[in-house]
Amino acid sequence: MEVILLEKIANLGNLGDKVTVKSGYGRNYLLPHGKAVAATAEKIAEFEQRRAELEKAAADELAKAQARSEAISQLSVSIAQKAGEGGKLFGSVGTQDIAEAVTAAGVEVKRQEIRLPEGPLRHVGEYQIEIQFHSDVVATLALSVVEE
Repeated sequence: MEVILLEKIANLGNLGDKVTVKSGYGRNYLLPHGKAVAATAEKIAEFEQRRAELEKAAADELAKAQARSEAISQLSVSIAQKAGEGGKLFGSVGTQDIAEAVTAAGVEVKRQEIRLPEGPLRHVGEYQIEIQFHSDVVATLALSVVEE
């Protein structure tokens, strides 16, 4: 299936690229989420008319992501949780908990933007959490999990 990308997608292409993807990926993810359109002759012509508008929107989105990244890099967030002996938490601190704490601190963050490659945090301590606002913008948050 050939599609025209309406935004930059990691490991696939940039705005305006005509790429071939598997049918399921195109029909179930790219098209419904507005990240691409089918590469028909009329859609290609329509895209060329809207190219400047889409590029401006992409540049605005990148600027907003960079501004949020700057704000995050200056934050230090603390989350209090009940813990047992040795600093092991009763439960864990996941992406939802981190997103709520950061949003309460003044910077809007969605839980989908938070990257925890090793899974939820299960011990008291200091952590460096990566938050991906845009495919090109990744910020690092200083997070401390303290005993309640």
